[in-house]
Amino acid sequence: MSFTGISANRLELLQIAEAVAREKSIEKEIVIEAIEEAIQKGARSRYGAEHDIRASIDQKTGELTLTRVVTVVDDEELIENDYAMQHLSDALKTDKEAYVGKTYVEVLPPFEFGRVQTQMARQVVTHKVREAERERQYEEFKDRVGEIVNGVVKRVEYGNVVVDLGRGEGVMRRDQSIPRELFNIGDRIRSYIYDVRRETKGPQIMLSRAHPGFMAKLFAQEVPEVYDGVIEIRAVARDPGSRAKMAVLSNDGSIDPVGACVGMRGSRVQAVVAELQGEKIDIIPFSPDEAAFIVNALAPAEVTKVVMDEEDERVEVVVPDEQLSLAIGRRGQNVRLASQLSGWQIDIITEAQDSERRQREFAERTALFQEALDVDEVIAQLLVTEGFAAVEDVAYVEADEIASIEGFDEDTAAELQARAREFLEKEAAEMDAKRREAGVEDAVLEVPGVTLPIAVALGEGGVKTVEDLADLATDEIRGGYEFRDGERVRTPGVLESFNLSVEDAEMLILRARVAAGWISEEDLPQPEYVEEEAVEAEAGEFDNVWSTPSQDAAAGEAEADDQADGAELAADEEDGQEA
Repeated sequence: MSFTGISANRLELLQIAEAVAREKSIEKEIVIEAIEEAIQKGARSRYGAEHDIRASIDQKTGELTLTRVVTVVDDEELIENDYAMQHLSDALKTDKEAYVGKTYVEVLPPFEFGRVQTQMARQVVTHKVREAERERQYEEFKDRVGEIVNGVVKRVEYGNVVVDLGRGEGVMRRDQSIPRELFNIGDRIRSYIYDVRRETKGPQIMLSRAHPGFMAKLFAQEVPEVYDGVIEIRAVARDPGSRAKMAVLSNDGSIDPVGACVGMRGSRVQAVVAELQGEKIDIIPFSPDEAAFIVNALAPAEVTKVVMDEEDERVEVVVPDEQLSLAIGRRGQNVRLASQLSGWQIDIITEAQDSERRQREFAERTALFQEALDVDEVIAQLLVTEGFAAVEDVAYVEADEIASIEGFDEDTAAELQARAREFLEKEAAEMDAKRREAGVEDAVLEVPGVTLPIAVALGEGGVKTVEDLADLATDEIRGGYEFRDGERVRTPGVLESFNLSVEDAEMLILRARVAAGWISEEDLPQPEYVEEEAVEAEAGEFDNVWSTPSQDAAAGEAEADDQADGAELAADEEDGQEA
């Protein structure tokens, strides 16, 4: 772009602006503003940077007007530039109609740009055009997050693929590509926009072929019912290039969501599988029943029992001994994908392990009741059979629940509860004595969440005052890792045996800080309330799974692979390890 002889041809600037705007896909007005700024900068370098020089280009005729402006200011205002500002009192000497804010405009003659001014103007225009181009790209792609785009591979840098999207460039990092998938310059590629970031070097359009949303969008392209919203894809979990699970829900009772996604003889699902480099896909119908969802998410393995811990979002699944390797899958793939799909942490044990554990727990609880309540084995076993797991359950439950046990009466219930409370009081007294012996102050017990066992453990860990507790970090309570001499070493926490969650440990510390007067109650985090509908929408739960013939064939193939690859895991599980 040349700026020499700018007065020679009035239409030249408009032609330049139109050409640049067309090439960069930006508005012509933006280019003209950039040229005006460039001319202003060049003029100031010629006439003096202290002058307020302004350039204006008529967008119809291309005529350039160069002016120097002086602005009238109040007498009390400090003038920093005598060439661009003038006090009102001085202006009134030559102009009786002067007022604060009035401007005096002097038209300057055209001039020839020298080498320095030309280089400066070129840099200004280039910078402004590049900024406008980046802003245009960001505005165009920021609302396209979640879409599939087609592009051409422009270059490959250290495993990262740069894709030409036509009106922008996208980057697919190595971890967002399907493993063992190679691209060459010029290859056409379909990818998923999962993020658009505004950065100093320009908008970063982040692409992915490993994102779960990519598979969901591919099904939307292949399955008209998904595109129309008749069938919803509620959850997707992927092990890119290997295996995936997808939960679907039909809003029309007459349409089978699984069959619609599979297609005639598997035509629809096979089209997606081909795009994903042979990735096996398990399609599961969505259900609001969380237990059924987890059971079917573990397909093709069979499940005999599910025990759910809603507080920790953890579930224990019992499977037949011969189904263990199938439930776990190759390198834990099946259970891992089921966990991602449902949002629950899944532990898998065999029926033999479950039976052994239940017998062990039964014996331990029986022995506990015999010792604490001073009763014979038959009575202790009756209590355990009725679901009593701890002495506290016997002490504080309604007396009618104990009296209703076969062979018990009200007197027996009253006697058992009296013995249970006596045992607990004795135990509490012994625990309190240990707490005092450890030097833990009474004020520590007043901190919400601190029980006698916790207080004793704190004392054994050297935490004896409220201030000591308030000064702890989460890792000091739960335990953590630190580097010593270049090695990662586990450091125990004072309350590690209580298995406190990170949130519980943080809240315990914050409450201690409130008790110590370091912070106020208002500083404590407030609980978040989530609408019931939102919770239901986020749940990953499924109905009983039934499959089409094509699915049965795929499931049989997956079952054979998993049984072969999971055999060694089954041997480990027989030793009592949990997945």
